[in-house]
Formats: sequence, C-alpha cells, structure tokens
Amino acid sequence: MEPKTIREGYLVKKGTVLKSWKVVWVVLADDAIEFYKKKTDSSPKGMIPMKGAALTSPCQDFNKRTLVFKVSTAKNQEHFFQATHLEERELWVKDIKRAITCLQGGKKFARKSTRRSIRLPENVNLSELYVLMKDQDTGVKELNLEKDKRQFNHCFTGNTVIDWLISQGKARNRAEGLMLATGLLNEGFLQPAGELSKDGAEKGAECAFLDQTDALYYFTDSGFFCEGYSSDDDVIVKEEFRGAIVKQGCLLKQGHRRKNWKVRKFILRDDPAYIHYYDPTKGEEDPLGSIHLRGSVVTAVEYVPDAKRYDVDGNLFEIITSDEIHYYLQAASANECTDWIKAIQSVAKCGK
Repeated sequence: MEPKTIREGYLVKKGTVLKSWKVVWVVLADDAIEFYKKKTDSSPKGMIPMKGAALTSPCQDFNKRTLVFKVSTAKNQEHFFQATHLEERELWVKDIKRAITCLQGGKKFARKSTRRSIRLPENVNLSELYVLMKDQDTGVKELNLEKDKRQFNHCFTGNTVIDWLISQGKARNRAEGLMLATGLLNEGFLQPAGELSKDGAEKGAECAFLDQTDALYYFTDSGFFCEGYSSDDDVIVKEEFRGAIVKQGCLLKQGHRRKNWKVRKFILRDDPAYIHYYDPTKGEEDPLGSIHLRGSVVTAVEYVPDAKRYDVDGNLFEIITSDEIHYYLQAASANECTDWIKAIQSVAKCGK
C-alpha cells in the first residue's frame, strides 16, 4: 500500500553535515518525512522514518530561532526544522505527533486534536484557541494603549483575555482562564508588552499570565510596536511595519536581475499596505525588500517571461505596483495561490 501524504510545504532545515540552515520542500507521509532540495525534484534529498521517532516542540536549542521543532529517530539521529510562523509550526507538529502515535499503535493516520504540554482538559487545543482569539469579529480586540508615557500598538490587557475566555465558554472561571492564558503565553502564542507583564512571565509561576487591567500583551505574529521609548526589547519601527499581519508564509520569487527563483518568506501587512520578503533561513530584522501595495494589481498568470518551465509549473501570480514594477511569485498549491491573491487584493484596495 502506497504511503499517504499528510502534509507538505516549505520548511527551513538544519544540515546534518554542513550544519547550515536551508529551505527544503518537506513531505510528511504516514510512515516517514521526506525532504527535497526543490519542490520539482523527483528524488528526495533525505528521508526520516517515523517509526520509533520522537518530536520536541518548541525546541529551544537555538536562541535566535524560536520556531524550531526537532524530530529524533529511533537511531538517535536529530533533525531540526524551522517554520515561518507559529500557526504553521503547530500544524506540522500536530500531524507529525499523530503520525508517530498511529505507527506506535498500528493504527491508520487520522486527523485529531492533540493535548498540549500544559495541564489542561483533554478537549482543549491551544492552537485552535489561538485562531479563535485572533478572529477580527469575535476574538480579542487589538487596541492602541498608553502606559508609562509610552504608546503600545496592537495589544490588549490581561483581564480582557480572561473575560473573553469566560464569555466564549472556554473557561468556567477566572482561575481556569488564567491556566489557559498561561498556556498560550508559555507556548509562545501570546507575548508580554511592558514591564509588568514581562515581570510576571519571567517569574515562571504556575499562572505567569496576569489578570490585570494594566498588564499588556500582544499576539506573536501581530503588528505590535511601541513608541516613546527605545530599548533592546522595544524598538521604534518604520511606518511600513505598523500594519497588522494579514498573511505570511513561503513563496517562490523570481529575481529582478538574474531571473532565478528562490524561496522567500513573505509577510503581508495592512494599513499601510505592504508586503515584505525575507530570507527564511535568517531572522526578520532586515527584509530583502518590500512592495508597497496601494494601487497595485494582482492576478493569476499562466507563465512568466524569462522563466524556465522546470522551475515553475503552475500556481503563479503577478503583482504590478502603481509605478509599474512587476513581481512574479509561485505558491505551493492552487489553494494557496488563490488565498494569497485574495489577501493581497484586499489589502491593496483598502490600505494606504
């Protein structure tokens, strides 16, 4: 019986010989993880058997890489993968864990929520809870708040989170709400903003989250920034980085000069409307470039000028800016291509 493909996409992987981090195309089957140098390659660069494997997430072996998870094989070989954002890492982790569990029990793979590492009821999944919290209509509202002569943007107070958890039936009381919020904080979904919430998190208590009106927090992949004060932790950011993150992930991008294709991490922000792209093997401090989307046109295309068919085989779209600069991109799937086009069109139409 042929192995079933469970998940596939771009991840950054640490080399086993040269130890450098590189983007690879990863395919998770029900019995193994295969990784390819390019999505179009017919033969994998390597294979990791899932039988007897163990998963570590989050993996904190690398200080500057916060989205790493580790797969250890039955023969004690360690493989490190890095996702582009938290939600992506959680999707991979959930499916890999389930694949390992199914192999141990001799069962067929089936999607199912998994329990987190914190002490929580069996029916609670922090990844799903985080998605609900971020819903623009029914989730926790992001606000611009002032504290200690500083302006905190895209954040919310600790008591607001607990109020929301209770109102949505996710917690029966404030004590249960604190446990859930602390789980979200410990797993990296929420981040402390300001000295009070940071002190609470650093104490490492059973409930490190603070149910207070003056304790501020923000979503990890939001457009949070702080004004009026500059330190190693809170840096005043450029205007173009102030928008909330609408979508992020890896895409293939054609170079402007050499016309070669490389995998880049893209972060789409609104108000102002910008999309920035980065080397996914590195951090997000210095983008390789940015595209101002106001007045731009985004469409699906059948082919790209000066492109080799070997490099691009569908799921293509083009961004034409207001000053008529053309950018050609390829998504990993038809659905992803459609999602990116819709998200960019929405931002370009409404953003400034």
